[in-house]
Amino acid sequence: MSTPPAHRPSSLAHSLRRLTPERLRGMRRGIEKESLRALPNGELAMTPHPATLGSPLTHAHITTDYSESQLELITGVHGDVQRCLDELTGIHQFVYRCLDGTVNVNVNTGAAAERLWVGSMPCGLPTDETIPLGRYGSSNIGRAKSVYRMGLGHRYGRRMQTISGIHYNWSLPGLSNDEHFALIRNFRRHSFALLWLFGASPAVCSSFVEGRDHGLQPLSGGTLPEGGISLPKVCSASLGLPHATSLRMGRLGYQSEAQAQLAVSYNSLESYAASLHEALTRPYPPYETLGVRNLGGEYNQLATTLLQIENEFYGTIRPKRVIQSGERPLHALRQRGVEYIEVRCMDLDPFVPVGIQAATMRFIDIFLLHCLLHDSPPDTPEEIAALGRNQHRTAAFGRQPGLKLERDGGEVLLTDWLAELLQQCGSIADALDAAHGGSDYAAALQAAQASLAAPHTLPSARALAMMQADFGGSHIAFIRAQSEQTRNHILQLPWTPEQQAAQEVAAQQSIAQQHQIEAADTADFETFRQAYLAPETLLVG
Repeated sequence: MSTPPAHRPSSLAHSLRRLTPERLRGMRRGIEKESLRALPNGELAMTPHPATLGSPLTHAHITTDYSESQLELITGVHGDVQRCLDELTGIHQFVYRCLDGTVNVNVNTGAAAERLWVGSMPCGLPTDETIPLGRYGSSNIGRAKSVYRMGLGHRYGRRMQTISGIHYNWSLPGLSNDEHFALIRNFRRHSFALLWLFGASPAVCSSFVEGRDHGLQPLSGGTLPEGGISLPKVCSASLGLPHATSLRMGRLGYQSEAQAQLAVSYNSLESYAASLHEALTRPYPPYETLGVRNLGGEYNQLATTLLQIENEFYGTIRPKRVIQSGERPLHALRQRGVEYIEVRCMDLDPFVPVGIQAATMRFIDIFLLHCLLHDSPPDTPEEIAALGRNQHRTAAFGRQPGLKLERDGGEVLLTDWLAELLQQCGSIADALDAAHGGSDYAAALQAAQASLAAPHTLPSARALAMMQADFGGSHIAFIRAQSEQTRNHILQLPWTPEQQAAQEVAAQQSIAQQHQIEAADTADFETFRQAYLAPETLLVG
């Protein structure tokens, strides 16, 4: 298949010349990393968010995602990849010490302490309704966060929300709204590359899919290693697919029949905002039947609309803008434009202590610039549907030899398309290395190219092979072992009393800030809810 004119390298070279070394050095990134808290045997920890970590409502770097048992660790914004990773590592060091119940480096204590689950697909889960929702205190905004999560549980089930991943927040100075959306359209076209290269969730515990039509196959393997801790009874089997890359991003992941009705256009900020606005204001009959409150007066959800709030909209990438206190995200986008983009399709890498490595981050930088610099025609409903099929195909069967994806009304081998994309990225890697010094970006691209010839080295293939060869075909046993190894590694890293003290101060300050917010509330929750969700809060003017 010939290369379409919109993707010819000459077009890329012309666009790349517009990016000066100063602009490339102005590129910024930050990471949000989710992880379940798990018991040593691989069951979900049902304990409250540890008080030593501070308030999940107000702490800038340590919060919870959907569940009370699901930590979210957040870095600041960094111009240097390694400094971003260093900050993420430092947050992990504090968290592990809190989970371990010790300040000093002593990996022998806390034998029954909780671990961070290092896989994207969950550990052993209890019944759906007993998975604990995140709790954020008695303030109106804190209650709203919990009610929102209650609504997600009613709408999609709590198990689906326990999937964890990494969000990569990225910005480049001087980009217009149109350029951001051109990048997003191309990202959606080419995101199969990230699933293939970095997907690491080819299998799941049977407890995750209990009662669902999943289409997965039982994993085969030898016997479990002798010794160690027995696995939870709920994890009697593991399921997967032999060529899967990222079940998290497939039909078992963040999917919704209701949201499938959304025809969100990424052709402009205006079209995107209009699509979200409709979803945030249009009642959805099944959610109207559920109601905002139950017969006992307790809240089922924040609203009966197709989306309760903006964050409910699932996607592999989002346009974002830092919001002001009490501001709706959609209002912020309409008022001040796109500030950065959020990549949402990255699995946790169970072979890397903090879930992502520097080479992966540098490849994402290259990839996003590729998406920005290539011509990006408007999307259509037909293309959007095809991209959805490509995503599901790559997630479930990505490493299958001869797998084809849809492109330009025809089909192309996934590996041919990926090879083409990687070849086009060479000049981008060179430009980044010239701007930053060294050869780290070229090395990251070369590693991706090498995997094309050796797909058995991909994280998804390595994880599946280890499960079957060394852990009796058990997803839980494999991730449990990786989680234990990660815990020991993090606890052995150098850690000073000054670092500990700084983290403790931040935790204490966050608790004090939560109390201040609670004390400042004057309206009752229902008044607050209605005011926050009023349609006019989405508009500018």
